[in-house]
Amino acid sequence: MDRPLARVLVVLGLLFIFLLGVNGLGDAFKSLGRGLLDSFFAATENPFMGLMVGILATTLVQSSSVSTALIVGLVAAPENALPIANAVPMIMGANIGTTVTNTLVSMAHIGRKDEFYRAFSVATCHDFFNFMAVVVLLPLEMATGYLQKTATWLSSSLTGFGGVQYDSPIKGALKAALKPIKGAIHWVTDSERLQAVLLILISGLLIYFALLFLVKVMRASMSSRVETMVSRGLYRSPVVAIILGIIVTVMVQSSSITTSLLVPLAGAGLITLEQAFPITIGANIGTTVTAFLAALAVTGPNAIAGLTIATVHLLFNLSATALIYPVKRVREIPLNAARRLARIAVRSKALAIAYVLVLFYGLPALFAFLNRVL
Repeated sequence: MDRPLARVLVVLGLLFIFLLGVNGLGDAFKSLGRGLLDSFFAATENPFMGLMVGILATTLVQSSSVSTALIVGLVAAPENALPIANAVPMIMGANIGTTVTNTLVSMAHIGRKDEFYRAFSVATCHDFFNFMAVVVLLPLEMATGYLQKTATWLSSSLTGFGGVQYDSPIKGALKAALKPIKGAIHWVTDSERLQAVLLILISGLLIYFALLFLVKVMRASMSSRVETMVSRGLYRSPVVAIILGIIVTVMVQSSSITTSLLVPLAGAGLITLEQAFPITIGANIGTTVTAFLAALAVTGPNAIAGLTIATVHLLFNLSATALIYPVKRVREIPLNAARRLARIAVRSKALAIAYVLVLFYGLPALFAFLNRVL
């Protein structure tokens, strides 16, 4: 078999496994029952807690693709496991959490001051852009419901007029593939609650490993092409660079790969912060395709809710880009903040490490603890 054809088949197989995991997640939460789900997601009624859950979940799995896919599955579950309003701040948190990867990559340059300054500033401009987006858009969403309302209208339009139900074209294959998994779980235990928990664990693992290997396969097959595209796009207009960031991220199914590729280039002095920034923004937009893929897997009365939260993810990143990037003075805010933090990090390596640990792990964990206690 030709190697290109084999890779295509592997990618299609991994995508099917990914969708299978999302579908299994919905079925599992349906089996858990309303009472347990209400208590499990009560914390996310507080939007700031939902934001922290999104950050912590994404930093722990090192992938916003995994966390957003899980959120889509929960929102679209037949038992309405996670209301859309609760999920919106979690999506925003996932956007922040995914930036930890390229910040960690920049630590490889920590031993060389000039390199570290350039690499750390390029890595953290992604952090500050997403922080700024949340600071502006979360209060706006809390006051107006702008993202949820717009996404609901768009997803209803996309699924047809006159009450036509969204119906995934591969639901039959997914249900057939889930049968042996459910059969094996049923053989292990007769407890419905335990069966649901096991199905959640298996579905989560399917999503995680499918995306993990999908990223590896896509990166291996397109690494040279991606690097060529990035190097060419760096010296073109910002709009071209944003589009390039979107395309590259869709190709490799990971915004972390796109943004992490920029960090060593910056460390070596081959690109500037201003050149890297629009590609980073494009990567933010490109990573939303995973949520739409996850929405394909869900069926039933809440299927449109999965499509709605995927659309929220896209609208959030498009809105952030439209609000921050076009005006130079506004655009300079995350860039200047990244430069200042990089200067502090160069003077104190301990503070650079503390920044990562506190912001991405400590702060969300503290919020979770306080929310539980208070």
